[in-house]
Amino acid sequence: MARFLKDRSNAKGMVPGSLVLIGRQKMDKPIVQLIRYNEVDLLEETVGSFDEVKEKLQAEQVNWINIYGLHDLETIKQLGVEFKLPSLLLEDMLNTDQSPKYENGESYDAFIMKILHPEEGSKRIHAEQITLVLGENYVLTLQERKADVFEVVRERIRKSKGRIRARGNDYLAYALTDALVDNYSILIENIGRQVEDIEERLFKQMDSKLVEEIYQFKTELNYIRKAVRPMREFMTSLLRTEDTFFQKKNIAYLKDLNDLLVQCTEAVEMYNNMTSDQLNIYNSNMSNRMNEVMKTLTIFASIFIPLTFIAGIYGMNFEYIPELKFKYGYLVFWIIILMLGGGLLIYFRRKNWL
Repeated sequence: MARFLKDRSNAKGMVPGSLVLIGRQKMDKPIVQLIRYNEVDLLEETVGSFDEVKEKLQAEQVNWINIYGLHDLETIKQLGVEFKLPSLLLEDMLNTDQSPKYENGESYDAFIMKILHPEEGSKRIHAEQITLVLGENYVLTLQERKADVFEVVRERIRKSKGRIRARGNDYLAYALTDALVDNYSILIENIGRQVEDIEERLFKQMDSKLVEEIYQFKTELNYIRKAVRPMREFMTSLLRTEDTFFQKKNIAYLKDLNDLLVQCTEAVEMYNNMTSDQLNIYNSNMSNRMNEVMKTLTIFASIFIPLTFIAGIYGMNFEYIPELKFKYGYLVFWIIILMLGGGLLIYFRRKNWL
């Protein structure tokens, strides 16, 4: 399956709002988790279905429903009915090729984002879709498969670290998005460090492996940019939206998050430009090396042209050639050859051609 654009043949001819999974099924069976808390109480459990979750939601507490696995269409339909989510949003939830976006509805704020993680034993980056829906008394997250990107937030809730247990569901939505962006920052930093290390090898190592490595980093940075840049755009849109489920006291945290997204976007652009410069430098170095080789070969060809000319004259099969029967003719021939060759070498060196 293509990385930058996924197969949409299953959705071909379907009416808008149809529930079709675009992408690969990554869970055998969906996992539904519930974390419900306030400053005093905490409930965390994994349940068998979304029906069990509905019975345990409490309006006076923060309710975080997390679902791993997108292939169960009945569960997605239940979410739409329970939280009054439009069919077009449900369709986007199932489209794992959906570009990151923000949608402000009457009863919800929805974020479609990407989780980025490196492939084990490889430099390739993979993206998985996550949908975050913020409502009046709940936060809903849907992920393609089980991942630990939000584990830091769960630990803060369990241990009541910071202000998360004292804040509402909008602060939880911010904390989850912040954990996602922090993951971006760490990933970009790791790739950037490797890109910068290439600069030290660029003038020492000139082989095809190096240019392959540069091009691979450039491809991965473009892949990261596809996920990060839209998030910067929709975060700006969120900050301009007045009718949002984020309380004014938490807007300052969103502004700080937006600053981090701007930093991540600029870093991706900078490293992408850096890889382009490295490819240009590599090509320039290869051209300069080729020019040096051609210059050296041209100089030696220039030295041997007059020598070949002299040797060609005295190699002709004529009986009457001046100096042909001269006793020291062979010695004189080599003296002339060496003097002419040495003189040309000295001349080229004084011209800084050697």
